[in-house]
Amino acid sequence: MMPKQLRMKSKRRGSALITCFMFLLLLSLVTLSYMSTATQTLREAQRQRLDVTTSDLCDAGIQVELENLWTPFQATQNFTAMDAACTGAGPNSPVSTYAGAIPNVGNYSVGVVSYTVVDSYDRQLKIRAVGWLDTNQNGQVDANEPQEVVDTVVTYSLQRSPVFDYTYFINNYGWMEGFGQNDLWVNGDMRANGDLTISNGSPTINGSVIANHNPLLSPTPVGQVNTPPVKWSDATYNAMEAGQARWRPGYDSSFMGAKNSATYAQWQGFDFESTGSVVNNTTDGAIMGGVNGLYSWDLESAGANPTTTLIDTSPTQTIVMPDLNNISYYENESQSYSDPLQTYNDGTANPNYGKGAYLQTWNAQTNSYQTVTTNGVLTGSVAIIGSAAHPILIHGPVTVTQDVVVEGNITGQGTVYAGRNVHVVGSIIYQNPPNFQGSNQTAVNNANQKADLVAFAATGSVIMGDTSQFGYYPLTFMEPPFTSGRYDSNGNWIPPFNATNVDSTGNMLYQSVLGDAYIHSIATSVDQMDAILYANNTGGGNLATDGGGIKLNGSIITKDEAMVTFSLPMQMNYDSRIREKALTTKPLIDVNLPRSPAVINNAWQNFGLIFNPGS
Repeated sequence: MMPKQLRMKSKRRGSALITCFMFLLLLSLVTLSYMSTATQTLREAQRQRLDVTTSDLCDAGIQVELENLWTPFQATQNFTAMDAACTGAGPNSPVSTYAGAIPNVGNYSVGVVSYTVVDSYDRQLKIRAVGWLDTNQNGQVDANEPQEVVDTVVTYSLQRSPVFDYTYFINNYGWMEGFGQNDLWVNGDMRANGDLTISNGSPTINGSVIANHNPLLSPTPVGQVNTPPVKWSDATYNAMEAGQARWRPGYDSSFMGAKNSATYAQWQGFDFESTGSVVNNTTDGAIMGGVNGLYSWDLESAGANPTTTLIDTSPTQTIVMPDLNNISYYENESQSYSDPLQTYNDGTANPNYGKGAYLQTWNAQTNSYQTVTTNGVLTGSVAIIGSAAHPILIHGPVTVTQDVVVEGNITGQGTVYAGRNVHVVGSIIYQNPPNFQGSNQTAVNNANQKADLVAFAATGSVIMGDTSQFGYYPLTFMEPPFTSGRYDSNGNWIPPFNATNVDSTGNMLYQSVLGDAYIHSIATSVDQMDAILYANNTGGGNLATDGGGIKLNGSIITKDEAMVTFSLPMQMNYDSRIREKALTTKPLIDVNLPRSPAVINNAWQNFGLIFNPGS
């Protein structure tokens, strides 16, 4: 009996042993599976870490390359250095190369592998960066080292500058002193790249007022509008606007549509709306902006308590003002100009299509118009004086290498560039002015597209009035300490402008090379300026000296401002025909205004991580 029982127990032990083996086998398989999964997960995590690291190294290299190209481009505002450095770039012959490292992370190498001259305003570049972990510390990319390649396509561009979106733009400190609410009416937006200060009164500004913190200025501005100015309500503005041909229209939902509507999107930025807000992802209406954000405000009469409402906490940012120091650039623009507009928006033919730039004045001796430029350029200085019977004629961008002295009636569309100063010695009056009234935007634009629009841009200053009569006013506002010094983007100090300094012509900077005596012989009171006025240094002088007040129908854009108004009221009305709806669209009239440098990212391609540890 015992052996049989023993055999039975032995059989049970074998079965249990097999079961145990099977369990251990399954456990082993599970463990192996888990270890394999864990190993795969670790590998994937490692690859992801390497992918992120090498991608970031590529990005670091690209940013260095972008900055290396941007700094001289921004400073010079031309493509001379970029063309010299990048022409001939190719995948097998990269140029403008740079190698660098991020300590304890890895290395990168970057260069331009494609360079295209799109037109006179644009250059398109393909920048290629390699980022890798230099495990053997030899400074080279080896086949077994984790590495990644990234291409980016960018466009460096000279674009229409946003400074032309303003009635009053000052690159340094903006200021308004001594104006009551009925003494100065601004129907447009105002901005400074420094503080904007209102003192000894409260003018009426029916538009935005914006200041900026700007560490490049000295002394460094806080970046604030010191006090809210008077501003009309929509109802008051619309009532006052009736019959005012040069004012921008007030918001009216009956024909402009509701906010956020497609109809209103066509009017947005071209109308006046008293309440500031954010519409269609952009600011709308009159806002007060500075280092502390953007506000809507209400103040309809001086002495009342203003109310402010925060609509955006983002601080304002400075915008780049074009630099006109390279007058030869504009000479080339004038010489190569051919009017590109074949038909107007209403379908009618443009009679100036294909014509070059020119400036003409009436010659009383020959009883005919005389072209004072050759291929759009005049070497030296010129005085252009128009009348209602014989206005000055302008077409396209014209360049005068020294001073431009101007007064009287003018007709046409174009910009006069001066290699030194523009001297406004009397009123400038459009022969065929625009009219912004009307509820049909298309009809209004079609008519205004054919009306006169002229800009004067000086590499020196825009000086207004009879310079032979300048004394404490306005010279005290044209020299330190009122004018401001600043640093350029490379950290170089630019001293403050001083109008009483003498230049190579033997004249003080505020004087014309034609002489004070000649200026005095032709000067009359400056009571109206129908123009876009742009100055590389200062814009100012003595206005309205005959007691009739002054109207500026256009814009004043300058680094320092020194306008002294001898009689009131003063009125400033923005000309929206130079404003663009977006950077990709043109304004209603393109008169070849000065441009600002910009860089646009077009495309980004990552070729992925390359890692072959066994190679």
